[in-house]
Amino acid sequence: MDLSDDHLTTQGLEAEGRGRLLLIACGALAHEILALKRANGWDHMDLHCLPANLHLYPARITEAVTDAVARHRDDYDRLFVVYADCGTGGLLQAKCADLGVEMVAGPHCYAFFEGNDRFAAHDDEISAFYLTDFLVRQFDAFVWKPMGLDRHPELRDMIFANYTKLVYQAQTDDADLRTKAEACAARLGLAYEYRFTGYGDLETTLKEQAAKS
Repeated sequence: MDLSDDHLTTQGLEAEGRGRLLLIACGALAHEILALKRANGWDHMDLHCLPANLHLYPARITEAVTDAVARHRDDYDRLFVVYADCGTGGLLQAKCADLGVEMVAGPHCYAFFEGNDRFAAHDDEISAFYLTDFLVRQFDAFVWKPMGLDRHPELRDMIFANYTKLVYQAQTDDADLRTKAEACAARLGLAYEYRFTGYGDLETTLKEQAAKS
């Protein structure tokens, strides 16, 4: 799957007896959402992914979500936005409220993967840099290159001067990803911590949404 492009699954189009639900989601969450769909048999639920690289440009997220809602609203019984605030400064939440569309609660995916309440309790982690399964897999494309470290590795110590550790929030128990995440920490000059979170509040929230349909 190319997460740089819009993606729409259609497994739910023929579902009978249940309201059709469309998830408008960050492309960085596609793998996890599809895994949850398969595991729970949510055939009435479709997925429309916005480009994963919006993760790098949060000012563009609200407009992209607004356009997707307008494009698909008439085709579904309900829409649900699978973004947290994600750096929009409250603009996405305000727009979703205007549109009458619900969204995932929380400041960002690092919080809802761990569980928003549990994440909020880590008040000593202001110096932590977080990776998820997706960001471990796409470390060069979404961290190393956008920060210019491929061209100017000497910037590393300046960019990460205030960070002390890299926390890998793992959605799956994958030995290869653990090894790669530890290597990412070494490349950034940070201590490494592995934290298995599973799907956290993402799973809980999607189960609630699936039950409403």
